[in-house]
Amino acid sequence: MRKTIAFSVSGLLLGAVFFAFSLTPSLIPRPTFVQGILSGVAFTIGYSCGVFFRWLWRYLQIPDIPLTLQQRQWLKRLVAAFGACLILGFLWQSTHWQNSVRVLMGMRAVSGGSPVTIGVVSLVVFLFFRSMGKGFHRVVLVVSARLQKSIPDRVAILAGLLVALALYWSLLSGVLLKLGLYTVSIFYEQLDQITAENLPPPQDPYKTGGSDSLLSWGSVGREGRRFMSLGPTAEDIWEIAGEGVDPIRVYVGLHSAETPQQRALLALEELKRVKAFEREILLIATPVGDGWIDPGAVNSLEFLYRGDVATVAVQYSYLPGPIALFTDAQAIRKSARALFEVIYDHWEGLPVGTRPRLYLYGLSLGAKLSEGSFEFFDVIDNPIDGALWAGPPFSMSAWRLITDNRDPGTPAWLPQFKGGEVVRFGNQYGGYLGREPWGRFRIAFLQHASDPIVFFDFRWAYRRPEWLECPRGPDVSPDLRWFPVVTMLQLLADFYVGDTPRDFGHRYTPAGYTLAWVALTEPPDWSEAELQRLRAKLKTLSKR
Repeated sequence: MRKTIAFSVSGLLLGAVFFAFSLTPSLIPRPTFVQGILSGVAFTIGYSCGVFFRWLWRYLQIPDIPLTLQQRQWLKRLVAAFGACLILGFLWQSTHWQNSVRVLMGMRAVSGGSPVTIGVVSLVVFLFFRSMGKGFHRVVLVVSARLQKSIPDRVAILAGLLVALALYWSLLSGVLLKLGLYTVSIFYEQLDQITAENLPPPQDPYKTGGSDSLLSWGSVGREGRRFMSLGPTAEDIWEIAGEGVDPIRVYVGLHSAETPQQRALLALEELKRVKAFEREILLIATPVGDGWIDPGAVNSLEFLYRGDVATVAVQYSYLPGPIALFTDAQAIRKSARALFEVIYDHWEGLPVGTRPRLYLYGLSLGAKLSEGSFEFFDVIDNPIDGALWAGPPFSMSAWRLITDNRDPGTPAWLPQFKGGEVVRFGNQYGGYLGREPWGRFRIAFLQHASDPIVFFDFRWAYRRPEWLECPRGPDVSPDLRWFPVVTMLQLLADFYVGDTPRDFGHRYTPAGYTLAWVALTEPPDWSEAELQRLRAKLKTLSKR
């Protein structure tokens, strides 16, 4: 006799609801494959909740509604029909919902979705997790059955559960995770050592990586070589501003010295050698995980100050940001703090009238590390000039504290804090507003209302986000609705930026950085017409 595969009716019903809600829009457009994975995970969670509620109902010994076998069969068919209609109806509407996001971002509307692809991918994801769950359940049963001979049943079940948890955890974290991290680490370490043929060492011995430099060209890593080679030249700046000098860029690679402290000291000595402390602006830039620094952020500042800028950065990892933070969070925080302390201690000892203005910059994880590189009470007597933090991740403590305590009546996606005396927020459309004059020490947050890495929060599993209140950000779909658990999953899926156009989501542009630097630093002698030409030039440079 053929064995049938039994599914929970309550699980299928709740799974269908979660699946349908996962098709509604979120902050950025989702590719079909990503949507399939998201919907499969949502269905799995809904199904698991349905199974759990059914188990709890029986555990509490609540009597079932008395139904005949035939009535139960009809109920199952009714539930299946309702779930199918719900899923099909939402799939039919999903293209419209995705276009509601695409239109806001200036993307071409799509004419039809891929319901078959979404369904197949979702089914594969569900069956994978279901097989994992079945295996887990099997381990619990086998272990508890052996233990029930000598200990009470409930204790045996608990012991079986603990054994299954330990087994699965050791398999996932101890074997698969370590193997994955090792493979990724080897790949990115080799990638970091690649020297592109079109990026030879600088011919000028004065420049970092040149013949007189304290840093060898090979030691600064792939991203360091790109950062120091592809910035604007004095000729580029002259073309827009009518005058200019070559900016100074110093980048210390992970292989330039053994420890974070040694790399920070090496950066300081190189800054002294190239006379960086004689420039008008000194920028400490904290890269993302693999050492990348958004060129638009630094390029725009260098143009605004006609090249009279020195930028220093130290690589702390060659892994992507989340993996770097997961593998060695303490070491990368130590690296950012070491660089700031070494640079700040030297800068603080310089004559106030002749030393450069000191700013910090970081994007995403770089913003989080830049924030943690100093304590406010360490610099309160002699503060730096300010910081620009772009795309601040939701886990950034200062951003969260300020946003949660914003001035009444200001939106969560563009808040004001204490009248804007110290901290101001802006986006690709402007902002940086305040009721009070902006003081000498300034912090600017550049964030898009459609950036899921900024506005994600685990609380959205059970609480409606405040950034959904009206007025919403101009790049947030009016069709976006909050659903318990599902909205949080959608924002997690949005971490995959995919084909999101620049100036939306977690992709920041030179134009947005220019607005931020103008507000933060107030560069002199720039007309609106000149700024327009600058934006066009920066757009050209970003294609290098």
